[in-house]
Amino acid sequence: MTPEDLPLPAADPDAVAAATARFVASAAADVDVAYDVFETPVGELVAAMTPSGLVRVAYSDWNGGPDAVVEDLARRLSPRVLAAPARLDPLRRELEEYFDGHRTAFAVPLDWTLVVAFGRRVLRATAAIPFGQTSTYGRVAAAAGNPKAARATGNALGQNPIPIVVPCHRVLAAGGLGGYTGGTERKELLLGVEGALPPRLPG
Repeated sequence: MTPEDLPLPAADPDAVAAATARFVASAAADVDVAYDVFETPVGELVAAMTPSGLVRVAYSDWNGGPDAVVEDLARRLSPRVLAAPARLDPLRRELEEYFDGHRTAFAVPLDWTLVVAFGRRVLRATAAIPFGQTSTYGRVAAAAGNPKAARATGNALGQNPIPIVVPCHRVLAAGGLGGYTGGTERKELLLGVEGALPPRLPG
């Protein structure tokens, strides 16, 4: 008789169920990228967290929809991208408080993986702009260590992977509102929430 001919012991259903539950719980805890989709006053957002923190906030309509955002995260970060609303609950609550006028700073930790080099310095400088205040591309460039790089600063802000939380809407052009990754209407709305909307120029 070979080992293959030996009868296998009967599986204990309770043990199998317990092992399965442990596996599912472990998998949920070890998700590389957890995401959720939710509605806000500035439209549908797709947000994603890694174990290090918030890595992505995307305006759904500007990024091809939730599926396209998830595919991009899988390509750039990890193939393990799973819907996990509970992981995004802290961000959802903070956004609700922000839009209701009860929060002036976000507390969720940030993951800067999607930003490198000068772009990361630009976004860190932008994150330091207080609620209710604004800055300019030139001042942010200077704060990031290169005062002559206003154009590169604008490009970095246009690629901000964590808008709203990293408040690129607070950075204005020297002569007006300037652009915004989600459209100028959203920029105006966010500045309005913060009481920082600049007066319209005549003409």
